[in-house]
Amino acid sequence: MQNFAHLMSRRGFCAGSFATIGSFAFAANRKTMSDGYALVERTDRRRILAAASGYLGLEPHTVTSYPASHSPGDLHDYFSQADYFWPDPANPSGKYINRDGQSNPDNFNDHRKAMVALSLQMPALTAAWLLTRDHRYGMHAAEHLRAWFITPETRMNPNLEYSQGVHGVSTGRSYGIIDTLHLVEVARAASILAPTFLDSAERNLLHTWFREYLNWMKTSEKGIAERDTVNNHAICWALQAAEFARLIEDSDTRGKVRTQYRDLFVPYQMATDGSFPKELARTKPYSYSIFNFDVMTMLCRSLQGDGEDLFAFALPDGRGICKAAEFIYPYMQDKIKWPYKKDVEHFDSLPVRSPGLLFAGFACKHSEYLQLWSRLDPDPFDPEIIRNYPVRQPLLWFPDHVRI
Repeated sequence: MQNFAHLMSRRGFCAGSFATIGSFAFAANRKTMSDGYALVERTDRRRILAAASGYLGLEPHTVTSYPASHSPGDLHDYFSQADYFWPDPANPSGKYINRDGQSNPDNFNDHRKAMVALSLQMPALTAAWLLTRDHRYGMHAAEHLRAWFITPETRMNPNLEYSQGVHGVSTGRSYGIIDTLHLVEVARAASILAPTFLDSAERNLLHTWFREYLNWMKTSEKGIAERDTVNNHAICWALQAAEFARLIEDSDTRGKVRTQYRDLFVPYQMATDGSFPKELARTKPYSYSIFNFDVMTMLCRSLQGDGEDLFAFALPDGRGICKAAEFIYPYMQDKIKWPYKKDVEHFDSLPVRSPGLLFAGFACKHSEYLQLWSRLDPDPFDPEIIRNYPVRQPLLWFPDHVRI
């Protein structure tokens, strides 16, 4: 398998990314979202082109490249094992037991690594094409789409029946649907790239894959259970549904997700101070608080343009995405101030560059969020952090300002 650490390690070509920041005016109260594209272009141009140039030499690898001997499915089925489950010391050959927040390094992770590699490479190649119009980048990005979603020999089956299974307990769980959070930015990139680099038959097959997968998310037992969770898993389900529906122009699904945000996520997941109590109760409260904030912010961004602006939505007591940003910002600026438990693992690897800070900075009119966004590391090394970091190319999230 491709060296996963190599795919993740791009610090060498990040040097200089921050040098452009000093010349950019951060008066967010005088800006609109159109300024976001300019800010990201100035900040990330060298980073994007360095990454994409390296990715040109890497061939697409899908789940079919890595047969999973323990999978109950076939070669095309995605398979993963639940991160926080370990052998029981009292019964080593029996059912695995939960150790929340502690990832088992012996799990089968090749399919997840392949999907993460896709989520790193294909959006970066798309962003590089946007910046340069060099067709090498767009053509190679399109090869990833063909391999994963179109070509019969290599495509992944459009379901997650066998994700995050637990040895001796289940062959797959609803919680595993969070694994395809790494397809969110791939779908966003595909909406930009496909009209130029895929023919009409290929676009139809691409859309068919996402339509079938979205239908599975909405109608399967696992999908419904994941949608109805009461923590970050439901928001991750919603962001996926919103972006996949955007790609296939499914306005009905996007409308239902908007209602889910207004009626469920803000009232039942957010406290009056903007925190997420269910995430604070976890063994990694810092990581999960940032993660939930990022995903919720990106959901608001995904749903902009075809209905109520969710960045402007707030309950009468003030709860809304701007309140969530207000809560988490001081602790991302200075982690030492974090008043809750430290994460059981990977606390020292955080924070990294937060897309939530970028989009909330503009929408909530806080220039200090943008300044912090620009200073944080956009390319973490820690695989556990990367696993919970699905939006890495914010250039792609300004569609009104992308000139195809």
